[in-house]
Amino acid sequence: MDQSQLKWIADFIWNIADDRLRDVYVRGKYRDAILPFTVLRRLDAVLESTKDAVLERKRFLDQHRVLDQEGALRMAAGQAFYNTSEFTLSRLSASGQGQRLRDNFIAYLDGFSPNVQDILHKFAFRDQIQKMVDADILGHLIADFLNPEVNLSPLPVKDADGRVKLPALDNHGMGTVFEELIRRFNEENNEEAGEHFTPRDVVKLMAQLLFLPVAGQIESSTYSLYDGSCGTGGMLTVAEEALQELAASHGKEVSIHLFGQEINPETYAICKADLLLKGEGEEAENIVGGADCSGLMAMDTSIGGQ
Repeated sequence: MDQSQLKWIADFIWNIADDRLRDVYVRGKYRDAILPFTVLRRLDAVLESTKDAVLERKRFLDQHRVLDQEGALRMAAGQAFYNTSEFTLSRLSASGQGQRLRDNFIAYLDGFSPNVQDILHKFAFRDQIQKMVDADILGHLIADFLNPEVNLSPLPVKDADGRVKLPALDNHGMGTVFEELIRRFNEENNEEAGEHFTPRDVVKLMAQLLFLPVAGQIESSTYSLYDGSCGTGGMLTVAEEALQELAASHGKEVSIHLFGQEINPETYAICKADLLLKGEGEEAENIVGGADCSGLMAMDTSIGGQ
């Protein structure tokens, strides 16, 4: 997906904020609803095709009184995360309004796996629900994010003849959309956007400058990449791809583990969600939210293996 398409998606989401939240939130607080809703829609789109399989597996496990269900439910979902509620965003949209929608929406959130619960907690998203219900915008926001003219899924949308109607939105594209939204929200709050993310072109150049001088030392082994102030995770994922490509060009096979720390709760949540969506559940657990981040990228390439 090219940059103009990514900008269109960011514009689309930004306009949802302007249209729906104007009389409910001050502009500086739009992000409290829009960023977690964007993550939710992305997660929902990924899980949609395996939803019924997850529900069937959940019933089977409960019937047989299986206590440790995590692995089986992940396998049924085909992802590092899952949702065991009866709802999807689409089903929620048809489930009613007012307090009934509120209760169903909470049940939907409660159905997510523990790793997604951590993301929702860092967004403090549950604190926004009653406010959205009281203002009668929750159902409208769900409908807006389900608009068939925008695709937040990693799979393309096809027409009846199998032709691609809307291209897939891969994880790098999704990360770019998040970062563009954060940049706009920061500008609304008179904050420095550069404190929160670095443009992807700059990140790619940094990765090349980091790895090319040691390209001849890369062996078939396991390597760790660490970012002490990882933001939405762009530096980590771009550096991972750069190291993989460089190793392959030298005929080496490498296994890479990502580690990161991020002090800002919402960017930490976005980073963790991005790794989950890549199918890297274990890697997502290596991202820590907390203080004392240096503000500098510190990647331990561990050349020579572990």
